[in-house]
Amino acid sequence: MTSRTTITVAASAGACVLALGLTGPAATAAPEQAQGTGLVSVFHGIPGMTVDVYANGDELLSGFKPGTVTDPRSLDAGTYDIEVFKAGQDPDGTPALGKEVKVTEGSNATVAAHLSTDGKPRLTTFANDVSKTDTGKARLTVRHVAAAPAVDVRANGQPLFTDLTNPGEDTTSVDSGTVTADVVLAGTDTGAIGPAELTLKEGTANVVYAWGSAEDKTLTLADQTFSGPKSTPHAVHPGGAGAAIIPNSSDQWALWAATPERSR
Repeated sequence: MTSRTTITVAASAGACVLALGLTGPAATAAPEQAQGTGLVSVFHGIPGMTVDVYANGDELLSGFKPGTVTDPRSLDAGTYDIEVFKAGQDPDGTPALGKEVKVTEGSNATVAAHLSTDGKPRLTTFANDVSKTDTGKARLTVRHVAAAPAVDVRANGQPLFTDLTNPGEDTTSVDSGTVTADVVLAGTDTGAIGPAELTLKEGTANVVYAWGSAEDKTLTLADQTFSGPKSTPHAVHPGGAGAAIIPNSSDQWALWAATPERSR
C-alpha cells in the first residue's frame, strides 16, 4: 500500500512536502483568487513516467508528461486525496504516489512530483512568492528536485545560489533582462545542467526547477513564471537557447477545478 500523509498547501513561503505531474498551455491568465480558495499548480519532474492524476477519486489529468507544469487553478479550501498512477493504469490499483493535500485560503503553491536525491519518486509542495517586486527587478527562485548531489546555480557565470540540495529552494531579486543560467556541482566548475537562457521580465516571479537524474543523464531545467494575475509555465532544455517543450493541454485540469459538484 502507498503510505499517506496530510500535507498543507499554505500561504506562507517555504512549505516542503508534496507533488504529482501534469502541464499547461503557455500565456494563460491565472484565475482571480476568490475568498475561501487557494491557487495550485503542479510540476511533473519524474523522468520517463507519464502519469494519470486523480483527485478524490475523479480523474483530474491523463497522459501528462515529465517536464511540464499546469496553470495555476483556483481550488476551494479543503482536503484533496491525490493519487498518481502510471498512464493507463487501473485507478483501482495501487498508485505510484499518493498524498492527502490540504489547500488553505489565500495560498499559492506548486506541488511537484520528482525524484529524491537517491532517485526515489516523491511529492513536495512549494509555496510561491508572488508579492510585488521593486522597479526594474524580477524575482528568481531555483528549486533542486533532481536525483543529484548539492549544486551551485550561476547567472552569467557568477554564483547566484550555492550548496543547494534536494528538495531545497533559494530565492533572490535580480535585475530584469536575459541571463544565461547554468548549474554546477557545489564548490566546482563541473557542469551539471545548461547553460540555458532565461528571460526575466520586470515584475515577474520566476521559478526554475532543476530536475531529472544525474545517474541516468537526464538532468534538465523547467521554469514557471508568474506575472501579476497571469502565469506562463513551460519547460526548458539545457544547452542552446533553452528551447521550450510544447506543453500538453490542461483543459481537463481547468474543467475539474471549475466543477462545483465534484466529489470531496
